[in-house]
Amino acid sequence: MSKKTRKKSSNTTGKRAATKVARAARRSTGTSAAKTRAAAAKTKGKTAAAVRSQASHKADSKTLKSKPVGSATKALGVTLAEGAKAPAFCLPRDGGGSVSLKDFAGKKLVLFFYPRADTPGCTREAIDFTRLSSAFADADTAVLGISADTVKSQESFRNKHQLSVPLLSDEQHSMLGAYGAWGEKSMYGRTFMGIIRTTVLVDSNGKIARLWRHVKVDGHADEVLAAARSL
Repeated sequence: MSKKTRKKSSNTTGKRAATKVARAARRSTGTSAAKTRAAAAKTKGKTAAAVRSQASHKADSKTLKSKPVGSATKALGVTLAEGAKAPAFCLPRDGGGSVSLKDFAGKKLVLFFYPRADTPGCTREAIDFTRLSSAFADADTAVLGISADTVKSQESFRNKHQLSVPLLSDEQHSMLGAYGAWGEKSMYGRTFMGIIRTTVLVDSNGKIARLWRHVKVDGHADEVLAAARSL
């Protein structure tokens, strides 16, 4: 075999070997890619399953949906209206003991529900009703303040501002709910459950004579006194 022929044969063999190597590399790459894709899919499936499993064990969120910025209230499931019979109640009060609706049978009764003891608006309201307590007594009308504060907090509130009207503690919201003073409130884009500032005037027959919702404190006690005198 001539040198030229041997050289040509050698080049051909080298090319064939290179081609085989390239094919093998491509097959290897394809296999690796396929394995990588399969592994990724498997991992993704496990992750999704784990997320679903974790989510299924979480308690349903009870957070109220946000509403537009503002200040609004909505009583829950209460249709109390003027002319209806006043719901019965019996709650502990400041100074000890308890107070119930039947204690005022045959008398007129004012119930003012306030959000929280010793806050600015509630303090002004309680002081106003205290200022007019003698006038309410002359109109044969008793006055009670109600909030969800503890008895101890009510006593501190009374002592700090020298309040004379009895203050009832409704920590379980039973009376608040019955009189529509507990509901959904909205403020600064956040919604929450709380006390709706409400006043109820009960006549001597135990029926709702007047009902004030979303009370504005200024001048309110005087307005309620005028209504009590008119009965």
